[in-house]
This record gives sequence, structure tokens and C-alpha cells, in this order.
Amino acid sequence: HTANSQPNLEPGLIFDALGEPTRRAIVDHLSRGPASVSSLAEPLGVTLAAVLQHVQVLERASLVTSRKVGRVRTCSLDQTGLRAAETWISERRTAMEQKLDRLAEVLGE
Repeated sequence: HTANSQPNLEPGLIFDALGEPTRRAIVDHLSRGPASVSSLAEPLGVTLAAVLQHVQVLERASLVTSRKVGRVRTCSLDQTGLRAAETWISERRTAMEQKLDRLAEVLGE
């Protein structure tokens, strides 16, 4: 992506990625800072291959980035997907609040 381009993020891709408990646990772990795939796998009790598959799903949703140096792959949170999910939720909340405000006006409250 160039500095000015936004990735094409479908909300469904983000929410599908976060819909799986193991992936939510990975995002939660990474919210405390970058971590290697092996340190992500340890508390989850899953294989490195399984964690890598989850990380790939999270990367496609722009929720995680990873970088391999030598034999160690380090993962970090990517704010892009989190911001996109937050924006999507906020837009729906705003629309609902506006509808409720109009309803209150009609009902004379």
C-alpha cells in the first residue's frame, strides 16, 4: 500500500477473523506488544502451524502484521483493521442514534 491508499477492507473479513476464539486470543496477546509465533502458540496449546494459519487470516484482515528475521517470525498488531471495524461500528451507532432522535421528536419527547 502506498502512504495515501487505504486497503480494501470488507467489514465481514475483519469480523470473520475476530469471530474465532483463538484469533481473538492472538489479538489480545499482541495488544500487549509484539510476540513471536512460538510465544503465541505456547499459552494457546496449539501447534506453530496452526498459529501461522491464524496469523495469515489476521493479516488478510489487516489486524496483524508479521516479519520473519532468520528463523523467528514476530507478529504485531496492525491498527488498520481495528480502525476499520471501529469506523463501521461507529457509523451504525450514529445512524441508529439519529433514528432514535427523530422518533423522540415525533413522539414529542
